[in-house]
Amino acid sequence: MATDEVDTTRERIAEAAGEIFAERGFDGTTVRDICQRAGANIAAVNYYFGDKQQLYVEAVVRAHRWRMEQASLPEWSESTTAETKLADFIKTFIRRVLTGPDDTWHTKLVMREMAHPTAACAELVQSSIRPQFEILLSILRDLLPPDVSDERLRLTAFSIVGQCLFYHFADPVVRNLLTSKEYSELDVAKLAQHVLDFSLSSIGRPARGERKGAVR
Repeated sequence: MATDEVDTTRERIAEAAGEIFAERGFDGTTVRDICQRAGANIAAVNYYFGDKQQLYVEAVVRAHRWRMEQASLPEWSESTTAETKLADFIKTFIRRVLTGPDDTWHTKLVMREMAHPTAACAELVQSSIRPQFEILLSILRDLLPPDVSDERLRLTAFSIVGQCLFYHFADPVVRNLLTSKEYSELDVAKLAQHVLDFSLSSIGRPARGERKGAVR
């Protein structure tokens, strides 16, 4: 079988699997369903992915990677300050969770996995989430005192991530707490600036108005 044919078949199966898993979940999806939608032989799942479980893991990881690609971190030069990097990281994170299309199977599948984690969650963390978390930790190491404990470093990172995710998961609540005008004014730049200022203040760094380099 030609390489391009193999790649095409594998891609069709992965795409079809992601769509159906997002609609029905792991238990509600059969290999037959996937292969029918992909126009592939039912034995193709085992051939390319091993089994349904591994195909599900592949679909979840692909979905998250696709979401991240909708807003990528900028490339930093050696002279880029840690504060600028943190500002970029926060703004990119918020843009990913707030401005990406919510009606794609990628978004639905990731949200389903986060709400009802399976074995795929561990793979997702290792292949996609942990590298981003390590970037945040490296930024915070440059902002926090040299003798900061690993525990404080991680907790600070979790707090920043939590602030960013709040505006996605608590969106229905926020909408009802604010007027329509107030809600409409909460754009990515304003939220990112607030999270940045709040985070810098919590680690003893000057917030906006006391420094240069506000979120762009």
